[in-house]
Formats: sequence, structure tokens, C-alpha cells
Amino acid sequence: MKELVVISGKGGTGKTSIVASFAALARNCVVADCDVDAADLHLVLEPEIISRQDFSGGRRAKVSQDTCTACGKCIEICRFNAIFRESDTGAFKIDPIACEGCGVCAWFCPNKAIKLAPAINGEWYVSKTRFGTMVHAKLGIAEENSGKLVSTVRREARKLAEDENKGILIIDGSPGIGCPVIASLAGADFALVVTEPTLSGLHDMKRVLELLKHFKIAGAVCVNKWDLNPEMTCEIEKQASVFGLEIAGRVRYDKAFTDAQIRKEAVVEYQQDGASEDIRTAWNLVAKYLFNS
Repeated sequence: MKELVVISGKGGTGKTSIVASFAALARNCVVADCDVDAADLHLVLEPEIISRQDFSGGRRAKVSQDTCTACGKCIEICRFNAIFRESDTGAFKIDPIACEGCGVCAWFCPNKAIKLAPAINGEWYVSKTRFGTMVHAKLGIAEENSGKLVSTVRREARKLAEDENKGILIIDGSPGIGCPVIASLAGADFALVVTEPTLSGLHDMKRVLELLKHFKIAGAVCVNKWDLNPEMTCEIEKQASVFGLEIAGRVRYDKAFTDAQIRKEAVVEYQQDGASEDIRTAWNLVAKYLFNS
């Protein structure tokens, strides 16, 4: 089983649209949406959820009112200002959003009235789509630990791909170079970096290529909307060659991206020409590397 991760240096490059088309072209595959901070692959693939699980990536403090003596030590030492005293009852409470789960309050509470319990940070799902099984997730509002959630999604997707004897796992990775991206990439067979012909696109792509180089992950670059700035496209491809990466192709600017999303279809489902041709070319190169290398 091969793992393909599609990533980008910044949001808005068309990464998820290309992942949806790759899933359509691969057909019998497993798909994982690891862009858990802004998951939107489900908008195109319309998954039917068959199972859901809570995700706990950290801990939160909780005050036991039976043993709390209201000494105020916890308020004094909490650097996150997550503990407050209710004006009407006088009870000490924890702000679940401000609490970082560090445990300092529980450690220093003289009466051991504060305990740490697992925090529910979101949910992850296993779903059916028209292209195969999909694992995806939803991070709670203002929640953190997205890197741990990405690892959970990817681990479960890998298990399903092996259990279902699928030849490929296609991962929609997070943009940028942070913890969720590293969790998306670690151990992958190949990474496709989707960028756009802008100065910020070039800058952020170079940071991603440094990340691939560090983890020794083979990859290629695809320039979306290349015809909006051919000169910048050439510069992007030049920089990719400096890192030893192939060019998977250029995808032209095409209104079909938007029209397909409105219809909840992948671009290659919506039309056969235009950008669909370009995406097929990129897929053929990536598939050739994955299955012939």
C-alpha cells in the first residue's frame, strides 16, 4: 500500500480540489482529510458517516467543590488566568477554553481538590464515499492539538487501507510547515506540493520543500493557475529543480474548479477538458512514481 500526501505551503492553492480529483481517478482507494483545522474535502466527496469517535488530545483541570477550601492558591499560580471565583456562589471554577491542562494547579493544591481529566477536543469519523472509504475529523472551536488529531486520522486511515487491501492511501495534508503538516508527512511514500504563481506561493513552497528535504521524502511540484503569472511559474519550477523535485504539471486557471465545488463534484467528474486534462497529467506522473519506483 502506497501513501500519497498532497500538501501546500499556504491555504487556497487548490490542494483539496486536486485531492478530490485524484480520489476520483484512483477510484478504489482510502482517503484521509488531515487538514483538520479547516477540513473541507467532505464538501466535495459527500461522505456518509458510518462511525464516529471522540478525540481527546489533552487534559483539563476540574475543581472538586466537596474538598475545595477556597484558599485561592490555584488562582495565584495559574499563569493562564483559567481559574476564577463565581461571584454569586463563591465556588472556584475552571475556564475550559483558557485551561491548558498543564497540571500546576492540581500539583500545588493543598487539599488535592483539583484533578486533571481527558479533554474532548473534537471528533473523527470513518465514512463511505463514492470513491472509497474516507477518514476525516472535526476539531472543536478554539481547540488545539491538531497534530495529534492528524496522527489519529492518518493511523486509522492506514489501518483501513491495509484491512481493505487498497493499493493507495491519498492524504489531504494541512498547509504550512507546522506540527499538523509533519504529522501528515511522516513516513509517506510521496508528496505532491501544490502551489500558485505568486510571491507568497513561491516563498511558502520553498519552506515546504525544505521540510521534504529534511525528512527525505520524495515529491513533485504542481503549479495551479499557472497561466495567471507564467514568469512566476517558471521561477517556481526553477526553485523546485534546485531541490531535485520533478514538475508534476501545470494546471490552468479554470472556472470549473468553482463550478465543480458548487455541484459537489471533483473537477475530473465535472468536465473532461480544460483543467481536468491538466490534473490527469499530474495524476499519471504521480501514479507512475508510486507504483513503478
